[in-house]
Amino acid sequence: QVQVVESGGGLVQPGGSLRLSCVASGFTLDDYAIRWFRQAPGKEREGVSCISRSDRSGNYEDSVKGRFTISRDIAENTVHLQMNSLKPEDTAVYYCAAAGYTGSGHLTARDKYNYWGQGTQVTVSS
Repeated sequence: QVQVVESGGGLVQPGGSLRLSCVASGFTLDDYAIRWFRQAPGKEREGVSCISRSDRSGNYEDSVKGRFTISRDIAENTVHLQMNSLKPEDTAVYYCAAAGYTGSGHLTARDKYNYWGQGTQVTVSS
């Protein structure tokens, strides 16, 4: 069955880096869009970045542009989120989600994503 599993979260100091991974099973990345979401305590879940076959450079929310990079490893059926220059406000549970998608452009709408991972905690603190 379709499944995504996140890993790579942890505790890091401000200015540090982490790389999150989203391993996909039961489908191939070329047929799906993958989006990273995050949810901080007391806040709504928000989209961070997404990638698909037609949008391989990725799409980013303004708050992470220039600091985060999303990429696909087709051989490993994995999507990575490289997070640099981390700030305390990046602290959240990060979720990977998948949606069947072979169209052009970005797929950002949360309600289009119907396969979710369990989340991985990212804490940015000194």
